[in-house]
Amino acid sequence: LNLAMDVANRLLPAFNSTTGLPYPRVNLRTGLKGVDSQQLTCTACAGSIILEFAALSRLSGEKIYEDVASRAMDYLWSARHRQSNLVGNVLNVNTGDWVRRESGIGAGIDSYYEYVAKAYVLLGEEKYLDRWNTHYSAIMKYLTTGPLLPDVHMHRPTTSSKHFTDALSAFWPGLQVLMGDIKPAIQQHEVLYQIIKKHNFLPEAITSDFQVYWGQHFLRPEFLESTYFLHKATKDPHYLEVGKQVLKALQKYARVPCGYAAVKDVRTMSHEDRMDSFVLTETFKYLYLLFSKDEELFLDIDQFVLTTEAHLFPVSLAKLSNSTNTREKSRESWLDFGFDYEEPQEEFAQSCPSSRLLFPDHEDSVSAAASVRKPLDNLVESASPSSPSNKPIKRTLLAGDFSSANSEHLKMVKDMGITILSLPDGRTQLLHTLTNAKTRELGEEGILFMQEMIEMAKQSQTPDSPPKQVRFQDSDGKEVVLQAGPAQFGPVLGGQGASTKKDGAAGALTANIVAANDIKACLNSQQNGESMWGKIVLVERGDCMFIEKARVIQSLGAKGGIVMDTVEGSAAASSPLFAMSGDGSQDVSIPLVFLFHQEAQILMKAMANNPKLEVTLEEKPSAQESDSSDADDVVPHRIRSPVHSILTQNIQQSKEIPVGPATPDYISVKTDETTGDIISESIRTVKNRDGSTRTFKTIHRMTQQEMEELASQTTQPSSSTGQVDMISESEVRSSQGEVVELEDNATNPADDFIEEETIEPPQDEQDTDTESLEHL
Repeated sequence: LNLAMDVANRLLPAFNSTTGLPYPRVNLRTGLKGVDSQQLTCTACAGSIILEFAALSRLSGEKIYEDVASRAMDYLWSARHRQSNLVGNVLNVNTGDWVRRESGIGAGIDSYYEYVAKAYVLLGEEKYLDRWNTHYSAIMKYLTTGPLLPDVHMHRPTTSSKHFTDALSAFWPGLQVLMGDIKPAIQQHEVLYQIIKKHNFLPEAITSDFQVYWGQHFLRPEFLESTYFLHKATKDPHYLEVGKQVLKALQKYARVPCGYAAVKDVRTMSHEDRMDSFVLTETFKYLYLLFSKDEELFLDIDQFVLTTEAHLFPVSLAKLSNSTNTREKSRESWLDFGFDYEEPQEEFAQSCPSSRLLFPDHEDSVSAAASVRKPLDNLVESASPSSPSNKPIKRTLLAGDFSSANSEHLKMVKDMGITILSLPDGRTQLLHTLTNAKTRELGEEGILFMQEMIEMAKQSQTPDSPPKQVRFQDSDGKEVVLQAGPAQFGPVLGGQGASTKKDGAAGALTANIVAANDIKACLNSQQNGESMWGKIVLVERGDCMFIEKARVIQSLGAKGGIVMDTVEGSAAASSPLFAMSGDGSQDVSIPLVFLFHQEAQILMKAMANNPKLEVTLEEKPSAQESDSSDADDVVPHRIRSPVHSILTQNIQQSKEIPVGPATPDYISVKTDETTGDIISESIRTVKNRDGSTRTFKTIHRMTQQEMEELASQTTQPSSSTGQVDMISESEVRSSQGEVVELEDNATNPADDFIEEETIEPPQDEQDTDTESLEHL
């Protein structure tokens, strides 16, 4: 109990929000420090605490735990949509605004409804029963348009918000049984069981026509939880058979030497190298309870409530609160008012509604349950014709053979139901829709084709893809260095910046640069090969794959290539490192690098000033080797210290970010009083191509150990590694450190209800620049 209170005390700072909803992250040592910028939480995250915290309060005598959890539940209840009585999926813990308004019983909401119901069962407080009845009526009114209870919009409950249902919703029949509505529980459970019989497991997500949407199966317990409660309520041996089939599938498809592995895709039964903790704490616990007889259990399971993680809390906790309406208190109240009190019959005191009441035309619950399942026979099979997935599929095109320049290949993937989309940023997206396939067989082949493409993409992503750089001298003789993205094909670039010499490294490449005649440089484009021979060729992103551009210019004698981004305003300093993927082939022997739009404009300007411009492609120096020396020419040697090292890194970043004249760009430095670490912060603004702006905050931390190492060095100190202390929903990463997006003023009609906050630097720090380093 003392350990439980210690953990709870460390979690309490999470509830220090304006609404009382807990922050999604809390540091067990420092509280909200460094994580308070992450303010979006899901409904289930904030609403699945009341059982544990209330139990702790009632066992320890400390009210604070139940109070904060109850306040969070009260706010979620007040935040429901007042017309539909549904709740959304994600909201802000400080403003209380809904950020995602889709409403359902699956991921993001599931255990909130579960804890509203079980809070009444465990704690005995009537308010939770009233809330459950209100929510349940709304769910059964608006979400029952299909057998899988698809999500709707909380503010437009007659409109579906997505066309699939996730596996987490399989807990719902069990909760319906617990609260006494058995018939719909039997119906939904039967549909889920038919899906399992078809695929051996319940896929992570299923479409409204019972097709696989997400093929993973993480050995989740929710379906078995419902199976256990239905068997307990009906005593129907059918549910023992259901449990037996699930157990056989686990033994056949998931058992591995060291445990039970998650299934990567139920259509291929390949494994993932993971076994979640809930497999032991929930999945096998419900199997054990399902197959155990009451007399075989070492405790009376009816005297406990199972939490969402299948932990057991005694219902006797209800007697430990003055606000609980227990049987003893009811008796005292009746006697106080002069009424006779008749003890309820023990046989019915804790039972669900009688099967005779629910199914008056049946002698027992077994025959009643069978009669409910009967009309649903073959529902899944009739809605989705027999899948040929258990038969060998005749392949017409393998992903490894696919070429976007081949018109026949494009027609073949279209027949498979695959749509190829060109995104505004130049990327290509493949979208597979089974119903768009020419035939059922081709649709099944399309699924395998997409899986192969995903695997190829994963294989082409090398773990070591350091950033590259393009180096040249401008017309004034000043050296210009532009950060570039790597390619996951072709030779490995080395050079001055290479932190280690890699096997097969080609070294730095220096040559004159020319632009391709047809700037896209795709197959069959009209090019002047003589102008490219022995040179580095500048091409533009789009219309074909990166590796195809490399093959084209390589065939015309180019020594290397640079691909320019087509997204206006994109920059390396404000974008994550971009690596160009290939197709798994090893036929490219020239290096290719990627330049964002702003860096490409600098290069093109230099090419216009010098038609014979010579550039060098090489690996970018590591953080330890690239510590700026420019500032050292301005700042006296006496302030070369950890503060100087960390500031010059931030100043160099600010110089590399082209921004408008009104940009509030500033740097500040402070010392962490707890750890003694030195922390520098900078805020800068980047303009989007539509004229809107995004504000980024960069934080670098230097530890005491790093400062001691720097102090012992006689050479110029190197900068510390950037460490993010603030985390927001959207992150971008650059090679100079970690960058956190604080504000995005881009217009998005779907998000017009989100309150925007403008970040302004302190007035006394707006003019900080290189010259003020000595003062700092």
